[in-house]
Amino acid sequence: MKKSSMKASALMMAAAMMVSAALTGCGGSGSAATTAAADTTAAADGAVTADVQKIIDAGVLKVGTKVDVPKFGMQNTATGEMEGVEVDLAYEIAGKIFGCTAEEAKAKKLVAFQGVTAKTRGPLIDNGEVDMVIATYTITPERKETWNFSDPYYTDAVGLLVLKDSGIKSIEDLDGKVIAVSQGSTTKKVMMEYIAEKGFNVTPEFEEFDGYPSMAAALSAKNVDVFSVDRAILAGYNDDSTEILPDRFAEQDYGVATKLDNKGLADLVNGVVNDLKSSGKMDEMLKGWGIE
Repeated sequence: MKKSSMKASALMMAAAMMVSAALTGCGGSGSAATTAAADTTAAADGAVTADVQKIIDAGVLKVGTKVDVPKFGMQNTATGEMEGVEVDLAYEIAGKIFGCTAEEAKAKKLVAFQGVTAKTRGPLIDNGEVDMVIATYTITPERKETWNFSDPYYTDAVGLLVLKDSGIKSIEDLDGKVIAVSQGSTTKKVMMEYIAEKGFNVTPEFEEFDGYPSMAAALSAKNVDVFSVDRAILAGYNDDSTEILPDRFAEQDYGVATKLDNKGLADLVNGVVNDLKSSGKMDEMLKGWGIE
């Protein structure tokens, strides 16, 4: 073989290796490789929309999650790491955006988590501090007028947590009782609607808190009579001194929320959620965290 031909062949092989390296996505070492992989993956599904490209260019997906909901979104005090099914879902979405697996997205720290509460999660989407919120966010017609929501990834109902020695056995025992609810949540509204629907002669009082740990502490100290929120969240705070009452009402779906005008991102998120559901992986993720 002539030297010129050998040189040309070597150059072609080198170029091929560079392209291959760029397409390894999260396995690459630089942001350019990640961007190239994301562009390639998106190109297979359709053109990259401007809102998704903005995340690719930033090199990180900003996600608002709860930090105080065991099994859903909880910060491990020992490691500082975020844990829970909604955290796992964030990595699945990041993997889709950046063209890699969820495991690679986690290893490469392609998700930046920010703690949110029921009161702050909406405003953080609006002001752009987060790209999306995955935080036990109930889908309602009113909220869908303000933000995009994915199809549901989990369905829950509101419940009631009480101290075992409280004497409270059902929602019908709540007349004059003080119920702890989260600021910005729909709990008070749906509970009163349920009481009216069933015709119960019950008029409880409500006290709002800015976080679930403070609600649990208030219940433990007997400063409130009931801690009320979604049953899956209550399960994370239930212990030997408390019990979740049989009452369940206002079934509600959790969805991933994004800014209303970020249509491309909303479509991508919805695709990930539905792929996980249809493949059975969403059920596996929920069971893996002990969520029924």
